[in-house]
Amino acid sequence: MKVFKEIPVEKPNTPLLDSVTYPSDLRSFSINELETLANELREFLLYSVGQSGGHLGGGLGVIELTIILHHLYKTPYDNLVWDVGHQAYPHKILTGRKDKIDTIRKKNGLAPFPSRLESEYDTFGVGHSSTSLSAIVGMAEANRESNPDKKHVAVIGDGAMTAGMAFEALSHIGHLKPNLLIILNDNDMSISENVGGLSNYFSRIWASKTYKGIKKSGASFLKPLPQAYHLARKVETQMKAMVAPGTIFEELGLNYIGPIDGHNLKELKDVISNLKEFEGPQFLHIITKKGAGLDSAEADRIGFHAIGKINSIKDKKSKLKKYQDIFGEWIVDMAEASEDLIAITPAMREGSGLVEFSKKFPNRYFDVAIAEQHSVTFAAGLSVEKKKPVVAIYSTFLQRGYDQLIHDVAVQNLDVTFALDRSGLVGEDGPTHSGNYDIAYLRCIPNMVICTPSDENETRKLLTTAYLHNGPASVRYPRGTGPNSNINKNLQPIKIGEANIIREENSKIIVLNFGTLLEEAKKVSKDLKATLVDMRFVKPLDEKLLKKLFKKAEVFISIEDGSIMGGAGSAVQEFVSKEDLNIKSILFGIPDRFIEHASREEMLSEAGLDINSIKSRLNKLL
Repeated sequence: MKVFKEIPVEKPNTPLLDSVTYPSDLRSFSINELETLANELREFLLYSVGQSGGHLGGGLGVIELTIILHHLYKTPYDNLVWDVGHQAYPHKILTGRKDKIDTIRKKNGLAPFPSRLESEYDTFGVGHSSTSLSAIVGMAEANRESNPDKKHVAVIGDGAMTAGMAFEALSHIGHLKPNLLIILNDNDMSISENVGGLSNYFSRIWASKTYKGIKKSGASFLKPLPQAYHLARKVETQMKAMVAPGTIFEELGLNYIGPIDGHNLKELKDVISNLKEFEGPQFLHIITKKGAGLDSAEADRIGFHAIGKINSIKDKKSKLKKYQDIFGEWIVDMAEASEDLIAITPAMREGSGLVEFSKKFPNRYFDVAIAEQHSVTFAAGLSVEKKKPVVAIYSTFLQRGYDQLIHDVAVQNLDVTFALDRSGLVGEDGPTHSGNYDIAYLRCIPNMVICTPSDENETRKLLTTAYLHNGPASVRYPRGTGPNSNINKNLQPIKIGEANIIREENSKIIVLNFGTLLEEAKKVSKDLKATLVDMRFVKPLDEKLLKKLFKKAEVFISIEDGSIMGGAGSAVQEFVSKEDLNIKSILFGIPDRFIEHASREEMLSEAGLDINSIKSRLNKLL
């Protein structure tokens, strides 16, 4: 494997890669040509991500695996599913999208993850982790009778193996025994480093056709002697346990092979070419390096998980604090004032702003891995014993713990605070990562308080309010930076449900703002000479204030960075209906469709939430 010192800034010369338009073009390549292709693909990936920005480390780690899978399998006829999709850039390059790879994550460009709408080679759309095994067993079962020759492969990262959903699928696979191959891409981030001569030697034996033949005939020969057969099986299992960490997969009913070197093309080819012909579920454990082939990426795997454009320094030098930084500072300050505070995150320490907290309060910090359901019920258990847990989680990921939120927290009215990062339209990661639905899916839950701060200072203030409230409460805030408001460092709460009148006019029009589109709301209210209220809370609403304002008004306009259906504006409409008030409504929010990846600003425009779109619509309606 060729190792690069830095990301190339000029397009590299890649003659062999240029000859590959689709995977069928590389199926006749010799092992030496595949080695050359791997070096060219790695250099091209470094260059292209340096130009466009995006996920880098995961793709660098699966260069060799991607090449071998497309070399050995008849994709797209054979099913290949990538878990999460951070690692799928090389796959996209080899499947007819090389010339468009510089458009990845841009408006109207390639999707950041595999997408069924984009290519027939993307057999399953992904974004959230740990879905590949459930998907691949469904595909295998659907083809068991009709297309028995069709192959099915899932590549799952070791981080994704920490989720309960993956083990639910493994249990079902062990029961159904379909013909499929699961590849565990262990990139040295959690599981094992048990790679060496002995384990590689046994892995080659266990994955050989000769061994399988002996085992099969031996099983038949020993049928009259069941004790002897079980003894032989037990010896094999114990031998595997000596050199490999795969006993749990064997117990679940899968044939475990590994670990092997995931950067050794010949080893990968020899083992996978045999496994693809075996009957039943196969589990191959490969060891790779995240960021493999780039010195700095290998040294800093977290920092190089995703990068910005290599020549863009503007973002790195920005002095504006991100909302996650506001949360990070608040939780450290609150932990110093409240010794019962416990911070929980499902594998999002950096993204949620918990790095400093984890260092200062290691005994009060819990990263539960990619286990959103567990994180919520774990918090519930802490609350039962009088601790005050704060679950720092992306809005889109809390969807995965919804049952636990209702059943384990809200029904019992437990004191758990949810800090919902990446709420609303998030930008380049697209619809799988946008937090459009938290207001709608939380609003219908009894006992839940929902806070929608409008800027950095309000975020800190409402975090304090939610935390000191004795019961379940959520605070939603977006990705990125705010308007740079002055921050009051005190930890004083405000009254639950109390709105803030920002501009009061003797007007028949009331503008209600929910969240961080306040600047747009200010411009609208100024143009219309309307009263502007920063509502702060979706639940409970400031009903006393609304009743007072609505008695004199003819129309209210609500603005929110969340789903219109079931959102904050809908909550106000329900209040109007309940009180039998005579007032019209105009709701601005995210429409009833998935908005594809683009910058956050472009996505807001697509949703009709930029100032020009809002003004244009109001001009027609008013």
